[in-house]
Amino acid sequence: YQRRVRGYCDRQQSTFSFFKPPQCEVVESSKMEIGKAFVDHFYNLFDTNRTALASIYQAQSMLTFENQQYQGIEPIMGKLMQLPNTVRHKVGTVDVQPSVGGAILVFVCGDLKMDVNENPVKFSEVFSLVPTGQQGGFFVLNNMFRLNYG
Repeated sequence: YQRRVRGYCDRQQSTFSFFKPPQCEVVESSKMEIGKAFVDHFYNLFDTNRTALASIYQAQSMLTFENQQYQGIEPIMGKLMQLPNTVRHKVGTVDVQPSVGGAILVFVCGDLKMDVNENPVKFSEVFSLVPTGQQGGFFVLNNMFRLNYG
């Protein structure tokens, strides 16, 4: 089973089967590092300087937060600023995949504590990071957040 995939390796057309071509290992490793560095950066800003998160979103960015959708920097930041003042994230797992056009898909699971409750709550969050067009820059195109009860 093989299929044609564009954008994964050096932005050229490649054929993939069940094995990765050797030239893709470096690209995927780099995407993994970018994804994990983004997660550290995002949750550090969220927990210590939430207003600075505005720089990672653009007009076409969309946040789905517990089934409510927000599009654009101002609506997204409005929602994030409504959340409790003291939030502390503890990241448990981070999964990263390369996507088309140089984008990166990031899936995070972990615990968070809010100022109103001492007990941590489980959460899941997904980010689609898209190149900005500037060398090495990314912005959040899609962001989905969900608390995990039960």
